[in-house]
Amino acid sequence: MRLLIVGTLGGQVTVAAKIALSKGAKVVQVDDIATAMNTLRSGQSADLVMIDVALDIATLVLGLKTERIHLPVVACGIGSDASAAVRAIKAGAKEYLPLPPNAELIAAVLAAVTEESSSILFRNPAMRETLRLADQVAASEASVLICGESGTGKELFARYLHRRSRRADRPMVSVNGAAIPENLLESELFGHEKGAFTGAVARRIGKFEEANGGTLLLDEVSEMDVRLQAKLLRAIQEREIDRVGGTHPIKVDIRVLATTNRDLEAEVRAGRFREDLFYRLNVMTLKLPPLRERGDDIPMLAEHFVRKYSDANGIAIRPIGEEATAKLRAHAWMGNVRELENTMHRAVLLASGDHIGAEAIVLAGATRNEPQAALAGDARQAPGEAARPLVGRTVADVERDLIIDTLAHCLGNRTHAANILGISIRTLRNKLKQYSDDGVRVPPPRDGERVSA
Repeated sequence: MRLLIVGTLGGQVTVAAKIALSKGAKVVQVDDIATAMNTLRSGQSADLVMIDVALDIATLVLGLKTERIHLPVVACGIGSDASAAVRAIKAGAKEYLPLPPNAELIAAVLAAVTEESSSILFRNPAMRETLRLADQVAASEASVLICGESGTGKELFARYLHRRSRRADRPMVSVNGAAIPENLLESELFGHEKGAFTGAVARRIGKFEEANGGTLLLDEVSEMDVRLQAKLLRAIQEREIDRVGGTHPIKVDIRVLATTNRDLEAEVRAGRFREDLFYRLNVMTLKLPPLRERGDDIPMLAEHFVRKYSDANGIAIRPIGEEATAKLRAHAWMGNVRELENTMHRAVLLASGDHIGAEAIVLAGATRNEPQAALAGDARQAPGEAARPLVGRTVADVERDLIIDTLAHCLGNRTHAANILGISIRTLRNKLKQYSDDGVRVPPPRDGERVSA
């Protein structure tokens, strides 16, 4: 856990730092926002920023957003000043902590930041075997490719590997190939020099340098452009990178993990992913089963999310009723664990009475007992259109029809369709471009909606 403290915290910075250090955090303190931004640009990354409420929080939040540095910001101020707390939250802070610092409160904030990587819950034998393999390879320096549908927990497994590696006390840095525009991704990975391009107002350390000595996670690596894959291969193979606008190579010491929700071998055959990069990443493979194949895990995971969101919303924990459990077990879970988590969050808020009933379980799509409807998600066939049989069709064909049908159901709204499908908007746009190039009729975008990546 890496904590960056900005400002003096009303004279309480030493006390707050000591508390954080006692909880296992690594602390860096700077006096102002400009120094904080320079610290982050230089490769000294953080998991959380605590800032004095007297400083301009909006400027910090805007600076982080402009430079695509994704960090939670917590404001701190003397006493329980309601107006200061409101200003901080409106400026973009996630939380407001009163000072002098309370050890339990700071511990709770640090725990909340790291909660998602604390454990992997399962009973399923396939998950047990995957975890056994993860334990076996964690301490090695081998690159690991983690495969699975969206929402199965690929990033969670990556963090599990890092925590059990010999690099656990060094940073783990993640870059999402589907979330960053292609024209910015090279700079994000390799960094840039001041003036390298319009908007490069200062030198920026890239993810490779930021992860030096630790682990670099290439999240959704299959979404990266083929032209960038050549530079990525060289960086992984030679362990050196070139900053955009730089004049000399820079050595890096990293272990690479990668995730994908695609069949990379099929992407290689189609010419969309470099074969040499595939073999470089695929030293070991972990395949995560979809939630619909983990029926025994569903009640346990549902109870976990009920406890989590009941606590988060200050609601008494209710047990899940038998009818609700049956409804959860019958669902197809095309969005996997992420979809289940969202469903249980809604259920916690919608439930009434002394338990969570079936009426509080609001689901998209259909049940696993209705495979055609399940694969179609929320999409509905046009009147008179015959149901497409699944037997004898390729997975790619079924996926294409699912995406097209869902988009039609959303009246061309790409963002809504991507949310229902449980994929990124960039992944959806790439798929639609591929289908259009193949001569498939793609529903036009909703009026006014951007279609570029």
